[in-house]
Amino acid sequence: MLPRLIARRTARMVARGFTTQARGRPGLLAKRPDDVVITFAKRTAMGRARKGQLKDVPVDELLNALFKASLKKTKLDPALLEDICVGTCHPPSPLYVSRAAAIAAGIPVEVPISTVNRLCSSGLQSIVTISNAIRTQQIQVGMAVGVESMSLNPRPTPEVVPAIAENPQAHDCVQPMGWTSEMVARAYNVPRQKQDEYALISHTRAAKAVQAGIFSEEIIPVEIRGAVLSVDDTVRPGVTLESLAGLKPAFMEDGASTAGNSSGIGDGAALCILTTRSRAELEGWEILGKYITSAFVGVEPRYMGISPVAAIPKVLAKAGLRKEDVDVWEINEAFASQFAYCVEQLQVPIEKINPNGGSIALTHPLGMTGTRQVVTGLAELKRRGAEILCTSMCIGSGMGGAAIFVNEARA
Repeated sequence: MLPRLIARRTARMVARGFTTQARGRPGLLAKRPDDVVITFAKRTAMGRARKGQLKDVPVDELLNALFKASLKKTKLDPALLEDICVGTCHPPSPLYVSRAAAIAAGIPVEVPISTVNRLCSSGLQSIVTISNAIRTQQIQVGMAVGVESMSLNPRPTPEVVPAIAENPQAHDCVQPMGWTSEMVARAYNVPRQKQDEYALISHTRAAKAVQAGIFSEEIIPVEIRGAVLSVDDTVRPGVTLESLAGLKPAFMEDGASTAGNSSGIGDGAALCILTTRSRAELEGWEILGKYITSAFVGVEPRYMGISPVAAIPKVLAKAGLRKEDVDVWEINEAFASQFAYCVEQLQVPIEKINPNGGSIALTHPLGMTGTRQVVTGLAELKRRGAEILCTSMCIGSGMGGAAIFVNEARA
């Protein structure tokens, strides 16, 4: 009992230590030399899995193109990088191919690299990893990347031994994500009609954003095999409630999750460069925003999709924020079932959430999404002249993540 009490008190002290520097909206907006800031945040165009523009492009080639384009755009001396973290889920030997891609892009062999897999939040975890390394003074300049080729590296079927599978929660932990979507819909009474209505919002917003050229502000053109890719091929214009209603269930014969109200399967990569404010000012680098804090939680694996409802209050509490303090929310749309439930439980105005559509319309390359949400959210804050971003996502196996960022760029 005593060790557990000590552990709890220690955890609270650690939490206070990380948040006392800046709590509440005024504190978060204050500028300090040791702030962890983002000086570059871009993504590639995304492609439909097995059909789109990146369907034959492996992770190493995609990363290499993004590294090259980012270094050219920023004019950053790659020797200044002290660490790189790549979030990705399913490519084989991800560390080998990520390091090879970095070296071939002109990043010196002296620059180390790591990979991290926290499934749908892998891209966010890469940002957290680099931010924590900067915050603890292990490094001053780092790069966080999220990447996935779901065309070439689809989700493998997890296998556990019978003794583990006998545990009901362990059994649920490795079930297909579509199954968890149906479990959420049934347990929390999210009917097909409501799922399609939320999906339509995503499709409609994304189509309008494409038409208006909104995403060109966050996409960095990359050259792959002689072609320059700069536009997503994932967004479907003209989606209606009627067309969504006509789709068959994708995961269960009597289910409600369809290809139209579930996140797309796709390919893409996103990248952020992070450093301290003092170093950015010394080098003359533009500061786009800053990382504040993050939170990860576990939930019942069967109801994986509801986890933002647990992760978001936790991260808001760490930052000393209220829901009303957040200007833009990027909450991942893994499935309309869980997204609808989360939006209604959190009681956040839908106008503030995924204003240019989410993964249902855009697609959800697993390792990329956590980074892409930050790229997308900061770009939207800049357009609005707004300040606070909260990103969140459910995570396969029954987890959830959330993070807070502050915009410092002005349109």
